[in-house]
Amino acid sequence: MSTEPNAAPEAPVAGAPSADEKTWAMIAHLSALAGYIIPMLGNVLGPLVVWLVKKDTMPFVEEQGKEALNFQITVFIAFMVCIPLCFIVIGIPLMFAVGIAALVFMVIAAIKAQNGEHYRYPLTLRLVK
Repeated sequence: MSTEPNAAPEAPVAGAPSADEKTWAMIAHLSALAGYIIPMLGNVLGPLVVWLVKKDTMPFVEEQGKEALNFQITVFIAFMVCIPLCFIVIGIPLMFAVGIAALVFMVIAAIKAQNGEHYRYPLTLRLVK
């Protein structure tokens, strides 16, 4: 056992997100699950609220909240495209595919954010700059 019982905790790396920033970034990604409570727009409202509240005080949350918001806007647009496609049957399986992919990417993003890693969603329209 080479660890000393009185060793000082490691200092955070300069520029690394704090524990609060990591937690809020994770919440920004997972807040999109509000779409299950408020259908159609809840998935956009969750990340939007977190981003608007924390963007001026926490740079990591500002970046990850914007990323989550852009992804959820893209998911919303994808669902809107799927609705008319339901009339030719292809829209129903596409809706399931978009929903499952969105859930998987949200979980991956939340885990990465909690680890302090910068995550960018694939196939996302970057509408909010």
